Amino acid sequence: MEWDILGESATKRYTRNFYANVLVNYYLPTKTMTDQITTKTEVVSNEAEMLILVDSDDQPIGELDKAACHNGKGTLHRAFSLFIINRKGQILLQKRAKNKRLWGGYWSNSCCSHPRVGESMIESVIRRSQQEIGIKVEAKFIYKFEYSAKFGEVGSERELCSVYVAQTNDEPIFNTEEVSACRWISPSKLAKALVDNADHYTPWLKMEWENLRTDHSNALRAS
Repeated sequence: MEWDILGESATKRYTRNFYANVLVNYYLPTKTMTDQITTKTEVVSNEAEMLILVDSDDQPIGELDKAACHNGKGTLHRAFSLFIINRKGQILLQKRAKNKRLWGGYWSNSCCSHPRVGESMIESVIRRSQQEIGIKVEAKFIYKFEYSAKFGEVGSERELCSVYVAQTNDEPIFNTEEVSACRWISPSKLAKALVDNADHYTPWLKMEWENLRTDHSNALRAS
């Protein structure tokens, strides 16, 4: 199969609602398929930073600190997810740092975070990709969706999430404050892993990958 990054469907905009209740699973280690990767250590976020509250139409309605946004059933806020693809058509995955409040130690997509107050979405994607995995990207917006996912009694994600795709020839330099490991994986192996070892992956990755694979496959083709 040919893998390309910027296809026709990349220009389409979709808003969908996904809701998932995810129970805490005991963490089971998986084999990391990375070569030796350079790391760095830098504090780039905290629980007191302010997130942008939005309605289901992505209209800002206020601000709230990150900790409060993730309490209970969660408060809907603006977020993004980035998928980075290399020249081989492989997707970069990161394992979230174990000290993360929600889904620490789980594998997820290349980078995910929130825009700061006064910051555009694409600015936040570029900033956060460099902070977390040391890769500067030219990202393309693919679609947007709303979801919620509960992490046992610890808290919840409830986000209006914009999904982006980018291509790179660079290797990650991941920030150990945010990431504990990285690996490149082929689309076919990722699809299999999400079935065989679903409990090792974040719920938003599973939702996003299914949507990308079925409705936006052209956006995953590498040039």
